[in-house]
Amino acid sequence: MASRPGGKQDKKAPAKQYRINEQIRVKEVRIVGENVEARVLPIREALQLAKDMEVDLVEISPTAEPPVCRLVDYSKFLYQIKKKQKELKAKQVKTEVKEIRLGSQIGEADYNFKLKHAEGFLAEGNKVKATVTFRGRSFIFKDQGELLLLKFASALEEVGKVENMPTMEGRRMTITLGPKKSGQSTKKQQPKPQPATQPAAETPAEPQRPTQLGELLSQKLGQQPAEPAE
Repeated sequence: MASRPGGKQDKKAPAKQYRINEQIRVKEVRIVGENVEARVLPIREALQLAKDMEVDLVEISPTAEPPVCRLVDYSKFLYQIKKKQKELKAKQVKTEVKEIRLGSQIGEADYNFKLKHAEGFLAEGNKVKATVTFRGRSFIFKDQGELLLLKFASALEEVGKVENMPTMEGRRMTITLGPKKSGQSTKKQQPKPQPATQPAAETPAEPQRPTQLGELLSQKLGQQPAEPAE
């Protein structure tokens, strides 16, 4: 049997404390455990059963009627709880914000390189903060910076969703994207092939509706002044 609580505390033990053995002062308890028939027993009989089995009587549900107690070695019980907490912590995904910096006059190769990095960050469950910094006189081209960020976000719609539209922070314009949950892909599902015995319907294919972000990007492009003809 494990040593009773009340002595020197184990710093690595779970913060929650459980009453065990003689600390349980109720008239009767419901006992559970491995190779133990779940039943209600007077506390004296439950304590004697724990003693005969050379284990502890651990109160795991004090608010139940009657309280539920497990017949188990207390040290083993604490170890199992700690192990379970560690496993749950390992499964938790820590979301980070990854910043992608785009030049206002970024080249196509550099753009595609950073787009690939952003796609990887989103696929891993991280957020992406894309930033365009305007230096010197380039500030007058902030509309082009907004278009660049919208284009960047539109290219990532399959794996990310816009959380904050382009906003100015001094001489920096940013847009924030979050990872898209599974099942939220914007790809259009391909129709299932029809059996050979049934002729295909001769109806015109429905045009694919642009996304909201795509519509906004088209509007912004339409507002841009046309380049003079040579």
